[in-house]
Amino acid sequence: MSFPDHSSLLGVGPDLKNIEVMLNHSELFRAECKGLIQETDKAWRRMQNDDQKRLDQRVRDIQFLIKELQLKLEEVILETDALMTLQSSVVKALEGTKEPLRVTVLCLEERMKRFPAERVEDEVERELLKEQEVLKGVASLLERTVEQMSEQIRLNRSAKYHLEKDLKEKSEAQHIDNSCVVMTTHSIGNLQLSTTKSTSLPSLTVTPKQWENISDINIAKAEHQKTNSESMRALVQSVLEQTAADMQKQFQATTTAFQTHIQEIKSAKSQMEEKLPEILSEIFSQERLREDLQVAITENEHSLNLANTRLAMRLQRPGKEQCYDLAQAQLLTEIQHLTSHIKKLREETTQSQEQQRALVRCKLRTEEDVDMKASSLYIDEVICTQLREPVRIHTF
Repeated sequence: MSFPDHSSLLGVGPDLKNIEVMLNHSELFRAECKGLIQETDKAWRRMQNDDQKRLDQRVRDIQFLIKELQLKLEEVILETDALMTLQSSVVKALEGTKEPLRVTVLCLEERMKRFPAERVEDEVERELLKEQEVLKGVASLLERTVEQMSEQIRLNRSAKYHLEKDLKEKSEAQHIDNSCVVMTTHSIGNLQLSTTKSTSLPSLTVTPKQWENISDINIAKAEHQKTNSESMRALVQSVLEQTAADMQKQFQATTTAFQTHIQEIKSAKSQMEEKLPEILSEIFSQERLREDLQVAITENEHSLNLANTRLAMRLQRPGKEQCYDLAQAQLLTEIQHLTSHIKKLREETTQSQEQQRALVRCKLRTEEDVDMKASSLYIDEVICTQLREPVRIHTF
């Protein structure tokens, strides 16, 4: 607001006109100030009302998320407890495989004590080995299952931890915002001591969408782990039932084999012996194949050496005769093809060696199996039967 220049009145008596002007200006200024006071009063009341609405909405949003988090937390806790209970059953089932496996191994060891001339492959031996394989496979499967369940329990607890942490932070935020809701200009006296220490607001890097996503992500992860845990429990229960059925089935098959092995001795032994000549023949065939491959490699190397020599000699032509003619192109193409042929032949030679080694291993295994299959009627009908009689397969 501007005022008239009174410098011309200095030293002069009172001027009623100027006085009137000053009074009008003062009155106008007071009116403007009152209007500003009323405007700012409406503004802060409106802003406080908006603050109140925003804070109330924020508290309701937090309360909603807290309920969702609490519900999911309860579900995860219940699911984790159920998974841990089932895990104890798996551990018992794993312990239940030790005694049958021990008996199977003892039967195999006892049958290995038979005379060498009687060691022929029979159904009993195959079933015992199969039984050992089944028991070891079940034990290995149950061990992996226990490990996988432990990992799933860890993931459930991790999801539980994040839910609890989120709940704690949401509860603290709710308490703070509730305090802000009930706060008035008359109730902040004690807070002035702490708030006046910092005159600037902290950097708020979390957007409302990101804030909401934090709990959504925690809930989604918890739901994902709960679903995985439920699926695992269903699968593990099926595994327990199936492994018990497999062990019982194999145990019965082995018992039946013990009763019928005498009639199958000759047939089983002849089948294994018939395979040995075929393996030997194939080993010799692989040796002959490598010899043929080596001859082919040598011939191709000679041709490659000739092509390289021709190419080197043509490089000695006079400068203007250094023409990339059809002969030059043919030599380069020939070198490429011969190099590729040699590489392929060497690869086939290496593969032939690997196949022969595999055949040799197969031959050794077959010979060992033939040697181990001799039987003794006394061991089968007395010792092994007595060992197997008390064995029971339980379903957990």
